[in-house]
Amino acid sequence: MHARALARHPRAELVSVYDLVPESANEAARELGVRAASSVAEVLDDPGLQAVLIATPTPTHVELIIAAARAGKAVLCEKPIDLDMARVMHCQAAIEPLGVTVMIGFNRRFDPSFRALRDRVQAGEIGRIEQVVITSRDPAPPPASYIRASGGLFRDMTIHDFDMARYLVGDIAEVYAMGANLFDGSIADAGDIDAAMVVLRSCSGALVHINNSRRCVYGYDQRLEVFGADGMLSAGNRHATTVRHFGAGHSEASDLVLPFFIERYAEAYAAEIDHFLACLSSGATPLTSFADGAEALRLADAAEQSLRSGQPVHLGTAGAPKAG
Repeated sequence: MHARALARHPRAELVSVYDLVPESANEAARELGVRAASSVAEVLDDPGLQAVLIATPTPTHVELIIAAARAGKAVLCEKPIDLDMARVMHCQAAIEPLGVTVMIGFNRRFDPSFRALRDRVQAGEIGRIEQVVITSRDPAPPPASYIRASGGLFRDMTIHDFDMARYLVGDIAEVYAMGANLFDGSIADAGDIDAAMVVLRSCSGALVHINNSRRCVYGYDQRLEVFGADGMLSAGNRHATTVRHFGAGHSEASDLVLPFFIERYAEAYAAEIDHFLACLSSGATPLTSFADGAEALRLADAAEQSLRSGQPVHLGTAGAPKAG
């Protein structure tokens, strides 16, 4: 998906693709008419290359970000930066002196509806924000093998919602999380939860409620609601068509919501890449910076701590969560 978007973009030239599975790289290279690199080193040693997009498993992100930055390449890396905050801080210390552009792939900020909603909030259309509700439910649980390596629901799934919360209300002061195993025994066996509700208190005082589930029978459920002193703004699900059916058995029946993230956020992924390329041209800081990635992981860690302790976690100004 990313390679196709880059190959189509008028301001980018896709040079090469690399994958640990050579067949995957070869297939993409043939389709897009580019080179299939034989190693990461071959990619980074190309003097004509300006930027790399990293869409690899999470445990490889830090190593690849550092290697790319040391080679003088700008980086767009899929979320999360890592599952361990110490490694994130190590990565930050390694790349900061190099001055390269690093953007983290929180694509939901670039969804046209979510971004329009946020712009209208920022313009004061509904006054001071008081409450935000973020709904994010996957259509079906991933395989147990994925769950075991994912870092848990908060670091793998809710991390998008933590970033969206910060995008809407700013920095977060307090986190309280509850989770449950309601339908998938393999997730419980892997030590994770399949459903969660998280309440955040922002530094401005606004309250945010995030609700997640690993199963949603009607598709990929993605909704936002922002309530303020002067009204409310909401952004709903996307459907395959806008057709609605009225009949004896139902009224206003519509298609199921789009099946998963590739379809739901197709426009967002394209806009994300466009923003990254624009930042390379202008030297601007990306909308989803390395610091945003670190803050989202910080909230995921705090939610995990709250889940285990049953207590809210207050976030200190220095970045260390405090129980109580």
